[in-house]
Amino acid sequence: MSEPLLQVEDLRTYFTNPRGVIRAVDGVSFVIRAGETLAIVGESGCGKSMTALSLLQLVPEPAGYIETGRVLFEGKDLLDYTWEEMRVVRGREIGMIFQEPMTSLNPVFTVGSQLMEAMLIHGVGCDDARRRGEELLGRVGLEDPPQAMRRYPHELSGGMRQRVMIAIALANRPKLLIADEPTTALDVTVQAQILALLAELQREMGMAILLISHDLGLVAEMADDVAVMYAGQIVERAEADDLYHDPKHPYTRALFASLPTRGQRGRDLATLEGTVPNPAAWPAGCRFEPRCPERFEPCPHVPPLLEPVDGPQQARCLLHEPCWPAGARGGAAEERVP
Repeated sequence: MSEPLLQVEDLRTYFTNPRGVIRAVDGVSFVIRAGETLAIVGESGCGKSMTALSLLQLVPEPAGYIETGRVLFEGKDLLDYTWEEMRVVRGREIGMIFQEPMTSLNPVFTVGSQLMEAMLIHGVGCDDARRRGEELLGRVGLEDPPQAMRRYPHELSGGMRQRVMIAIALANRPKLLIADEPTTALDVTVQAQILALLAELQREMGMAILLISHDLGLVAEMADDVAVMYAGQIVERAEADDLYHDPKHPYTRALFASLPTRGQRGRDLATLEGTVPNPAAWPAGCRFEPRCPERFEPCPHVPPLLEPVDGPQQARCLLHEPCWPAGARGGAAEERVP
């Protein structure tokens, strides 16, 4: 097995406000190897996007800060880098497609100037940047690239803006692409085109992808490995096929139960009651316990660990810890779905 391209260890990103400390990302660890796609999935507010921003030291200041952890990219800890050193990494070594292209693109500058800037700041000459920019816009499917270079973001559709964001992220052929909800607010046809484009470019360039999404269908199509996040933590981690065929964590099972299937035609979809708990006051035990249909006596008091379950698959759940005998799992746990 190849060495990790990116190795994140115990990443903790916090925010301060008058009500206390908000632990938005609270002990996240994962590995991505060259050419692989890791997807991080979960509800809104679980810490997915903040994890991605933390990797590039883009946490909003002054309220936000990285409390602890390591982000090893090709063996070097990016959290030790200065702001100027990170400018070299961003865009050239690691590209990012931000969640909302309309707010990520500057409305007063043309597409071409923003695309060329991504290359000029990394030492590409002006003529080469313009030529490569037109080539990239054509590569991502925009018609008449020279004309597209002269247009402003408001003159483009949502799908076209997303393609521009992809072109900017790939302008310097990065080794790692972070794609934060790359198909949000796009219609189904455009979503399929964007996914096919990313897969094709990944094969051509050999880059790794960190995919941030709440769309389990998208993840099934693109990911090699999946990390499920809830309340600032990874609660399950597995290869995509294993996760989809045999999810181990009650939260993961609840996510899959909410998906529409052919057999559910005419019936209501399953829903997960409640909301993600307050990040300024996470529960003392399992953070999913207040919403979990499989909880049992120790769950409100004992924080579970992310432990192996059936080989490489991992889950953060007391149901899989052998120290809790079956007789202790009273109530709803006795009725849990295997």
